[in-house]
Amino acid sequence: MNKATALGFRRRWAWRLAVMAWWAAGTAMALCVVPSLSDAQALEALPAVAPVMPCAALRGLDLSETEGAPATITDAREVGAETAAPYCRISGYVSPQVYFEVRLPMKTWTQRVLQTGCGGLCGNLRINVERAEGCTPANNGELVLAASDMGHRAPDGLWGRLDPQLRIDFGYRGVHVTNVIARVLVGRFYGRPPKYVYFSGCSDGGREALMAAQRYPGDFNGIAAGAPALNFMVQNSFYHAWNALRNTDSQGRAILTEAELPVLHRAALEACDALDGVKDGLISNPLRCKFDPAVVQCRAAATPPACLSAEQVRVARDLYAAAHDAKGGKLVVGGPQPGSELAWGGVYVPRDTTSPNFSREIAQSSVRNLYYWDPMPAGWNLPDLKFDEETLQSFRPLHAIYDATDPDLRRFTTQGGKLLVWHGWSDPHISPMNSIAYYTAVQKTLGTRAASESVRLFLFPGLYHCGGGDGLFEFDILTPLMRWVESGTAPDAIVASHAPLKDERPSGATPGRAGGPPDGAPPPPTFGAPDRVRAVYPYPATTRYSGSGSIDAAASFVKGGDEPATGAQLDWLGREFLTAGYEQDCSWVGKAFVCHAAH
Repeated sequence: MNKATALGFRRRWAWRLAVMAWWAAGTAMALCVVPSLSDAQALEALPAVAPVMPCAALRGLDLSETEGAPATITDAREVGAETAAPYCRISGYVSPQVYFEVRLPMKTWTQRVLQTGCGGLCGNLRINVERAEGCTPANNGELVLAASDMGHRAPDGLWGRLDPQLRIDFGYRGVHVTNVIARVLVGRFYGRPPKYVYFSGCSDGGREALMAAQRYPGDFNGIAAGAPALNFMVQNSFYHAWNALRNTDSQGRAILTEAELPVLHRAALEACDALDGVKDGLISNPLRCKFDPAVVQCRAAATPPACLSAEQVRVARDLYAAAHDAKGGKLVVGGPQPGSELAWGGVYVPRDTTSPNFSREIAQSSVRNLYYWDPMPAGWNLPDLKFDEETLQSFRPLHAIYDATDPDLRRFTTQGGKLLVWHGWSDPHISPMNSIAYYTAVQKTLGTRAASESVRLFLFPGLYHCGGGDGLFEFDILTPLMRWVESGTAPDAIVASHAPLKDERPSGATPGRAGGPPDGAPPPPTFGAPDRVRAVYPYPATTRYSGSGSIDAAASFVKGGDEPATGAQLDWLGREFLTAGYEQDCSWVGKAFVCHAAH
């Protein structure tokens, strides 16, 4: 790749990830218009605690000797003095370059800390409170907030070639050291430790969430892991590479484009929409769906996009089937699910035959730069990836660094930790089958009853990746998590809703300003009042139409029976990746990495 091509690639990817993250944040701004089913159960009443020192005094704080997290404070200043909830914003970094931000309320802190994760391959520092706006102390400025960039400042994987230490910081260290520093700052500023510390993230932030529960069980009391990229090694290799390459012809052009997705989606709905007792435009449990895209193959004089060509049918079948080897052995847990077709656009199904393919770019950069201690040659390209078990096993060394697939959460749960995992059935980026496989492994490890007392999984029909979609994408996950930790009330259901898109580019937002969208990214969308409301129950329970009433009203639906994934649906060649004890801790000794078992 020449310099101009590489620069263009990085700019396209940076812009796309920025748009994705900011659009998801925009959906979060409309959340919580519908209360949780358990709102009668209040959070613990905690009084506000005042600071014991001025904000500016933290600028001179020496944290260079902090055990495991030697840090430097670069700035400390009060923000929002004219508002009802001003805060002290602390900026700094943990050596070598894990940059962090911590926001300490000046008047309204009620003894809780919330740390948030990042998305993609991170490389940006942004506090993003998802699935909480308007429903928790977050709305009143009562939380200490913290986040990090996970050790680098680039959205693609080129940083992995520069310094292998950055892989460690991205893999698992960044979240932990930020937690350490946030606790230190809270203790100094308020003269007392926090009572509750929470983490919430989606996508890679969901991976970070699970990593914290598995590696650092004492860091957080409650953790919300959304659409977690827990199977990072196969996710950004086999999953995205397969979907991109199978949708590319010998001339490098896309075979299936966005124009054909509506007809494919309608056919999937026609086959499986009514499985939950009502036709409502959603496939509530794709695990039961049997759908062959050949039903929309062009016949007679018909042509795409009104129907699919034989080659496009082949592509659609390959995407549903997921990456596999020559013998049919699956190299990933699962692919995109029936009902998710409209979300494929812009990921592995581009706008037209010559548009860039996002899945191709992220897979090529990840494998080339991050997946081996000695990076692939710069001339390595995605078609060179072999879809076989030998390649899968070659990922094992860094599987011990990046992946968050350890199901043994006993060190976390015995301390009272609570974990809520959530995922959208229509997620095109990360198959929800990963979350199902992980939760199933947790059940087998802890026992079904013990698992349900500390870990729950919620799957939302029609939800895309972290936000948006044609289904249920508005809900509050943070309040139920806090309630579970603070009062012991487990979430037996979460009320979710859909809202119509009101404005894709609202006026009044200025790109690049503090608190606004990243440079070059459009403002977030805005949504109207909810037009559909429904309860979602913990997996493997389902939601079923009662037989009468409006399909848009929550009262018309009841809890259905359990419908777990079968062993065959969860079987794949990397099933041993979802076992305990594989993690390693690594550090530089001389000019080499020395690794040892993490526990």
